[in-house]
Amino acid sequence: MQNKIDRASILIDALPYMKKLRGQTIVIKYGGNAMVNEDLKQSVMDDITLLKYIGINPILVHGGGPDINEMLGKMNIESHFVNGLRYTDEKTMRVAQMVLIGKTNKEIVSNLNSKGAKAIGICGIDGNLIEAEKMTTDKDGNEVDVGFVGKIKKINTKVIEMLASDEYIPVIAPIGVGENGESYNINADTVAAEVAVALKASKLITLTDVPGVLDNEKNLISILDEDSVKEYIDSGAITGGMIPKIQGCLDTVSRGVRRAHIIDGRIPHSMILEIFTSKGIGTMILKERGNHQ
Repeated sequence: MQNKIDRASILIDALPYMKKLRGQTIVIKYGGNAMVNEDLKQSVMDDITLLKYIGINPILVHGGGPDINEMLGKMNIESHFVNGLRYTDEKTMRVAQMVLIGKTNKEIVSNLNSKGAKAIGICGIDGNLIEAEKMTTDKDGNEVDVGFVGKIKKINTKVIEMLASDEYIPVIAPIGVGENGESYNINADTVAAEVAVALKASKLITLTDVPGVLDNEKNLISILDEDSVKEYIDSGAITGGMIPKIQGCLDTVSRGVRRAHIIDGRIPHSMILEIFTSKGIGTMILKERGNHQ
């Protein structure tokens, strides 16, 4: 009996968060081990389906690097990277498009639908959702040629809003379209952030393979804002690949998204634990500390 009472208490504790987020849009960037491990896949699908059932509008943006690498290997096409970006020639672009849209996207849609959700897979080509142009400079402004890697010019939200308002869950593959109809491979983190800004989303949630942002003692930092991010970077606590990820989150919240979250996708139901509990399990990024409530 006590176990049943405890379960009921968990639901009641989550009620204020459910009320606050009902009718709100949450953009989820799905990647990392949660896309590879079968049990974690099902956990993520359960979480997203639950969000939709309680009146929240989840929008899913996915990566697919492992699937692309596997297919390139089978086709004996070598990958190489320029400043951390996959060089995408015409042949690699065709493979990326085939895999992301035809395999990865449809598997996610099928998994969501098997949970009772109504998911529809789309990419940036559909309805000119993601208008893009060729990326010609890296994050530091240096000239770079990475082939058919795109830079986002505009997000056209109409197709997403139409699907979400009709009770569907949009599942977005990160392929953009150029002004002449050419396709571009775009970083999924970037797509998720720009979609969140364009939709004026309440939250951007990024599933990663780390617990969140850690301090120098390897303890989880639960809340970050612009000032504290600078302090942690200066102290050496935030380093390497986490710096652009955090700066991307700060950029997102500075442009209207209320909160960005970096959470551990290796933990089952990590989204539910982050969204519907007071302490959460990851790192929440705010524009200012006063925006905590």
